[in-house]
Amino acid sequence: MKERYLNLDALRGYAIFTMILSGSIAYGTMMPSWMFHAQVPPPNHQFNPNLPGITWVDLVFPFFIFCMGAAIPIAMKKFAAEQDHKTVFITACRRFFLLVFFALFLEHFKSNHLLTNPEYTTYLMSLVGYLLLFFGFSKFSPFTSKKIESLINYSALVIGAICLIFLPMNNGEGFKLTTSDIIIIVLANMALFGTISWWITRNNILLRLGILPFIMAIFLGSKIPDSWNEFVYLLTPSTAVYKFYFLKYLFILIPGTIAGDWLLQEKDINPLEVKTNMYLKIIGLLLFVLVVMNVSFLYTRQLITNLVCSMIGLALVHFLIKKTILSNIKILEQFFYAGAFSLLLGLSFESYEGGIKKDISTYSYYFVTVGLAFFSFLVLAILQASPIFMPIHRFMSLSGQNPMMAYVSGSLLLLPLMHLVGIYDYWNSMNTNFYTGFMKGLLFTLVACSFTFPFTKKGFIWKS
Repeated sequence: MKERYLNLDALRGYAIFTMILSGSIAYGTMMPSWMFHAQVPPPNHQFNPNLPGITWVDLVFPFFIFCMGAAIPIAMKKFAAEQDHKTVFITACRRFFLLVFFALFLEHFKSNHLLTNPEYTTYLMSLVGYLLLFFGFSKFSPFTSKKIESLINYSALVIGAICLIFLPMNNGEGFKLTTSDIIIIVLANMALFGTISWWITRNNILLRLGILPFIMAIFLGSKIPDSWNEFVYLLTPSTAVYKFYFLKYLFILIPGTIAGDWLLQEKDINPLEVKTNMYLKIIGLLLFVLVVMNVSFLYTRQLITNLVCSMIGLALVHFLIKKTILSNIKILEQFFYAGAFSLLLGLSFESYEGGIKKDISTYSYYFVTVGLAFFSFLVLAILQASPIFMPIHRFMSLSGQNPMMAYVSGSLLLLPLMHLVGIYDYWNSMNTNFYTGFMKGLLFTLVACSFTFPFTKKGFIWKS
């Protein structure tokens, strides 16, 4: 059985949980603007690229990309040991195409994309779509042979492809390449280019980091008409599946791969040591405060206060780390100092590009969120020893072990079922005030994530 990195699972689970939560809470005037993306505030939720700042919602996607990066060296360690270049390249390409298919299939089978005014049969079709994804991406190897598993997977994927081509989706207009889940499309590009980048530089972290200035140079140079930078930036076989613009997220994924390398090389923080180490508990609390403070102050634009308080907080954590005695302190030092460097670099970029923003994403956003991802990993690793937090850590780690299933369960399973059994209107009627509007999303998210747990425990993990 493969070793699980439960703190990485928990961080990924947090990203999935908050991703579903942010999309299922009530919209409108009853909710404060910090409950949504900073650039899409209520009441109209119209995109305004001139609004600087971030909210907790803006951490969701970068945290998931960070975890995706960390998982690459862990998943590929066997091939690295065998120097199996061909298998790594084939795996990266396979993941890309499967995730692109996943993005297209998921979006096409959402009831509102099947038909603008969904009917009873529309919701049934969404459930059929969920079943096809279940059999197309689940791993059945604990119960059957690899050959049977592959037969089930490819049969379901072929049936799904036939459905995409021939069913009258999009109000009868049929399949559209532009109808896709953009989040999954970006992740598909990260799976391809992130894996290849890690493989080429797997023995040289500095060379891997050296990729990023070249990407930055192409972005900056692409603004010059008729330059080769512009040519590379615009070059694509189809903007629906690839844009050079997507590669900006390598600024988050590549540091994630470095975190994955460190996790392979060093032991994780032992929760038993945390229980008896007061310094470590204080470090966890301070890092949590740093995460919350940076999101809050950057959102309210208290930039000087945030910078000064962040530097004081980082200095305090540095002092406590030097006082801490652990059997393996190196992973704590690596993650903290990498996070501190990234955070301070991001805060130094804050005034550039009109302030930190998720959309259109800024360099400050990449570096700040990477720093907060490193800190959040340590917070989860330290807090898991707390009896109060332990069940939450367990919930998040289970969610993070099966993220594809959790991500789909809300839109292709739970929502259609709610419509079919007649409780959707009751659930939707909770859009009355902040508390019920938040509880609406929380209940939906808890059910969507919890549905995956029995399958996760039995080994039915969705993988691309």
